[in-house]
Amino acid sequence: MTEPSSEISLSRSLPETVLPPVPPEWEQTLEKARSKEALAALARSHPRYLAAWAALGQATSDDVEAYAYFRVGYHRGLDSLRQAGWKGSGYVRFSAPSNRGFLRCLDGLSQLAGRIGEKDEAERCAQFLRQLDPSLQPGALPAG
Repeated sequence: MTEPSSEISLSRSLPETVLPPVPPEWEQTLEKARSKEALAALARSHPRYLAAWAALGQATSDDVEAYAYFRVGYHRGLDSLRQAGWKGSGYVRFSAPSNRGFLRCLDGLSQLAGRIGEKDEAERCAQFLRQLDPSLQPGALPAG
């Protein structure tokens, strides 16, 4: 077992968290999924796979259903971020492929909250997205 580092980081920038990569077979299954049923089966089989929740939210035309999928992905994403060492602040950048599912869920949640009349939640989510990755514009994330 290795000893913990006693070095103190004097970095003036915010910390950055990158979620662990998912197994390639999950990504391959997502790429091949052509229906909402196939996406639901993927989320059911791998409920921590955030990109599956984002894809489900994007695949439905019902705003309440989409909101629910994005919310599940968002909350599972917060759990995953905490497990990856995120302490509630710092960057979670879209440039890291493993972060994209969470960021898409957060963006989708912002968009759908606005559509169902939850304006405060929509703005909080949009602000959170900008804080996590200042290069992103809410509502304009590249498709998965």
